[in-house]
Amino acid sequence: MTSVALPDDVSRETMDRLKALESLLAKWNPAINLVAKSTVHQSWTRHILDSAQIFNLAPPTARHWVDLGSGGGFPGLVIAALAADLRPHLAVTMIESDQRKATFLRQASHDLGLSPTILAQRIELTDPQKADVVSARALAQLPALLEFTRQHLAPGGLALFPKGASWREEVELARKDWHFDIAPHPSVTDPQGAILALKAITHV
Repeated sequence: MTSVALPDDVSRETMDRLKALESLLAKWNPAINLVAKSTVHQSWTRHILDSAQIFNLAPPTARHWVDLGSGGGFPGLVIAALAADLRPHLAVTMIESDQRKATFLRQASHDLGLSPTILAQRIELTDPQKADVVSARALAQLPALLEFTRQHLAPGGLALFPKGASWREEVELARKDWHFDIAPHPSVTDPQGAILALKAITHV
């Protein structure tokens, strides 16, 4: 599964960073509850690989990636770790309103030798980011995600949302108020899940 979820040309340095992130998550989670306690022992698959699999779905020409509600750094920190090695031109911004989680994101970025931008504020109160790629994981249902995305995605940009087994229902619900082009990609970490790639998002 590791080889499927991670880019083919990931370096040893990047693997070391991702393993270090796994350790940081285990260290910080008891105090801050970055992810569900029941998933910490599976964090490599449940959080790191689940986040890494969306990296190659973004266009190689993207220059600004914004992760909404980054929480424990998924997928934002994982994307930043991969980009540092494979796409150094890609700037990563994480928006996280929980001050304690934002503190973790800053400290983890420092420890991992990464330099993403971390905005400790509410998504809807953040200045439009004009991002080439917007991502969010375990943040909200698709209709709410599209409202956030409309604010921060550049024209022609791409939204990437990992979703679980109910993704089809979320898509149908979103279509009541939104027009969008969608390409679902099978998840390699959740047989019933999908990565939703959306473009041309407009409100009805």
